Parts: sequence; structure tokens; C-alpha cells
Amino acid sequence: MAEEAMQRMPTGITSLDPILDGGVPLGSVILLVGDVGSGNNEFVYSSILNLLSGSKSPTTDTKPLILPSQIRYITFTRMREDVKHEISKSFPLQDTGNLEEKVRFDDLSERFFDNSVVPDDWYTHGDIITRLQKRADQGGVLSLFAEVLNTAEPNNLIIIDSITDIATQCSSPQLWRNLTGLLRGLQRVSKQRNLIIYLLLTHGILDETQEKELADIVDAVLLFRWEETSGARRQRVMYFEKFRGVMTHLEERDFVKFAVRFSTSTGFEVSNIRVVI
Repeated sequence: MAEEAMQRMPTGITSLDPILDGGVPLGSVILLVGDVGSGNNEFVYSSILNLLSGSKSPTTDTKPLILPSQIRYITFTRMREDVKHEISKSFPLQDTGNLEEKVRFDDLSERFFDNSVVPDDWYTHGDIITRLQKRADQGGVLSLFAEVLNTAEPNNLIIIDSITDIATQCSSPQLWRNLTGLLRGLQRVSKQRNLIIYLLLTHGILDETQEKELADIVDAVLLFRWEETSGARRQRVMYFEKFRGVMTHLEERDFVKFAVRFSTSTGFEVSNIRVVI
């Protein structure tokens, strides 16, 4: 069991994986918290494309790396075609033709919008009888979310785009407890099935206490921020705020804060490691 717990899955970010001894530990739930446009989405897109293309770090000296048996992309408000189009436009020099074949998209938007003011024709093509039956016979979007997650096979990579969408709908204390309870359960099942789960969250939309509670639940928190540099230029940076079982290793080597950039050919890159003193 100890050896299995040490196994890692590459992020697909070839400039980052060597710093992580090949990748992230299996069973990790990772919160990617980003300012708008700061890079958390590009991190995910690059990870998907590089893993699909077989671009990964070499096997470590002590253990093999585990590639995902399947990549699943779960959305609450975005269409599959929209996500694929954004990835293709972001990295035009990469082959995105196998996204449909290799990535399973789970679109939960019908359940998300069912009890909203959004007109039915905007998100579904079902007839009115089917829609009414669905609303009467099934639970809310959190129940469907749990059902979808429960179908994940071992060694899957799961992207949830985004936890912001679902968290902003949990306005009552009971709904918020349901969400955090589900995420705590997800944190447990990720260990049982060796899942890697990325939760995308936009910084500054939830209350500070809610954002901190989500950060407390997960195994790792990566912060994506804009910072002012000399000459009043803005620079994207990435912080490891938390990583259970990995943080000590990173801090000992002063690998906590990174400057990052995007490339149309390789995607998300760690371009300059900054030493934190």
C-alpha cells in the first residue's frame, strides 16, 4: 500500500512535472483557484492535450508513472462544443482532433438550468413532457453530480468546470453543507480509486470563508494570480499554497512560486522558477 500511495500521474506540463518528481500523487483532489485570465483554465487545457499526445516526464528512478485510463470533463453550464472550441483556439499548433475520441464530456447543464429562469430552448431539445418528468423524478444538480462522479473508474483524470458554477447556487446553509459534504466524500473516494481531480474555481466570487473551506477540504491548492512587475507590467504567477504530502518537498527546494506563460505550441509553461525566501 505504501508503494501504491507513492505512485504519481503526470500533469502533462513538461516544465512542471520534474519539479513534482514526475507528477502529482494518485488520489489527489486539487483546487485550481485563479483570477480571471490568470491561467488555471490554460493549465487544465494544456494538461489534457499533452497527456493525449503522450508528452510526459520520463519514468522516475523509483516508480513508474501512471497515465490516466480516461480523461473526464464535467461541466455545469458550458457545452462540450464550447470547451473543445476554446481549447482549439487557445493552442492552434497542437492536434486537438482526438478530444472527442479520448475525452469523455459530461454536460450537466440541463439539470443545472432546470429550476432557473433560463428558457428551456436555450439548453435542451427535449419535449415538455420529458422535461417535466425529469424534474419530478430526479433530484437536483448535486445528486446528478454525485451520480456522475460515482461512475469514475480507477486512474481517471477528472476536470470539474467549474466548482464556481455550482457553489454560487448553494446560497442556503443546507445547500452549502450538501456541497461541502459531497466534496469531502469525493476527497475520500479519490484515494480509493486513485483519481486525480481538478476543481476549477474563480477567485473572488465566493465569500472568503467559503473559499477557505473549499481549500481546507482538498489535498492541494494551486493559486493563479496577476502580479505587477517592474515597469508596471503584469505577470502571471502560480503558487503552491497547499499540497498534502508534497509541500515539504517543495519548500525544501524553494519551489513554491512560479512565473508562468502560455505558448500556442506547448500551452502552459513554467518559464521562471522564483525562489521564495
